[in-house]
Amino acid sequence: MKNKQMKNKQMKNKQMKNRLFLLGFILTGTLLLSCNKEECHECHYDGPGGTEVELGEQCGDALEALEANGYNVDGTNYVVHCHEH
Repeated sequence: MKNKQMKNKQMKNKQMKNRLFLLGFILTGTLLLSCNKEECHECHYDGPGGTEVELGEQCGDALEALEANGYNVDGTNYVVHCHEH
């Protein structure tokens, strides 16, 4: 009888540890996702002859500066467009 009670207690402890681990994992994931507030977008400019020149993904301050200041190529400044921004 005591052996059965001990096994039940051990089983409950293991289940509690598993639940706490899962809860910790979910909370950590939520925290990491909510802290990443820096926005990133694909950017490009319209080059000579109407060609679209990709600049790749830009984020945060670099994205803001690129849109505000444009992109210089051989002394020519091009207006940069970043999707969804």
